[in-house]
Amino acid sequence: MGTIHYRARAPLRLGFVGGGTDVDPYASQKGGAVFNTTINRYAYCTITPTNDHSMSVHSIDYGKYEAPLDKGPLPLDGNMDLIKAVANHFGITDGFNLVLQSEAPPGSGLGGSSTVIVAIIAATCEWLGEKMTASDMAHLAYHLEREVIGLKGGKQDQYAAVFGGFNLMRFAADHVDVNRVNIAEDTINELQYRSLLCYTGTPRESAKIIESQVASYKAGQNEDALDATKALALDMAHALELGDIHGAATILDDAWVLKKKFSSKITNPQIDAIYNAAKSAGAIGGKISGAGGGGFMHFICEYDTKYQVAQELRRYGVKITDFMYEPKGVTSWRYDNDR
Repeated sequence: MGTIHYRARAPLRLGFVGGGTDVDPYASQKGGAVFNTTINRYAYCTITPTNDHSMSVHSIDYGKYEAPLDKGPLPLDGNMDLIKAVANHFGITDGFNLVLQSEAPPGSGLGGSSTVIVAIIAATCEWLGEKMTASDMAHLAYHLEREVIGLKGGKQDQYAAVFGGFNLMRFAADHVDVNRVNIAEDTINELQYRSLLCYTGTPRESAKIIESQVASYKAGQNEDALDATKALALDMAHALELGDIHGAATILDDAWVLKKKFSSKITNPQIDAIYNAAKSAGAIGGKISGAGGGGFMHFICEYDTKYQVAQELRRYGVKITDFMYEPKGVTSWRYDNDR
């Protein structure tokens, strides 16, 4: 037997409607609702055990890092904290090499950091032989990322990466309900045909946007917009259950109008210009993915206008990204490299 590699792959999240209502204190005080799905862009984690008591990490996005594992909990200091928090949680002292790869750049708005920590947890469980339910794994990812490390954000990203597929998620102070939305395959295929994903080329720092949104909520400035957005999440899930793609796209457009009321940092002149150009060329509705401010934008087009919309958006310097909707959540496996 050769060296065993323990791997995991978690899909990135594409938010449709309701993002922002999963952020505390709104989610805990009033209850949030988000309709989202996952796409065939992934975060990968590989763990290879070693014979010492140190970890060696290599990440294309975050660089390299080494640390001893037999001198107590690893300090959370902003350097590789996602990995260190998982190692601390499981009390790992056996050495390992870890490789991280993500198919979305940091600040993309596709839930990148949450997807990465889900992949790390899943690979670690594969290595240690730990069995976790989907809900427990998602909750642990949220707990470590948001509460232990203190990274700002909502609750939907971790649950999307674990469960995968089209889901209506409801958030309360003490629990999260994930409900798979029953969308016909023909509807998903048509939605795929009409959907366009583009990268604005401008990563953003979601924490500052979220802080601004939370401050606005505490000041009573965006509560109505959050309430209305929460209702639209249910409406869009229902529209797609009925096969009404045009109706769903219209709801997406309404949701974008509301989202811009969450914080003054959600949009900017470049994003507004891209959005208006897409609608003029035949997009029915769309929105920026994630907290806002940059990253990826997602549009649903009239059935025969997707090509024209793409051509128009290229004039604004955006990159059209091929993607497919991914029905499955995180998965893990092991591989003997002698085979």
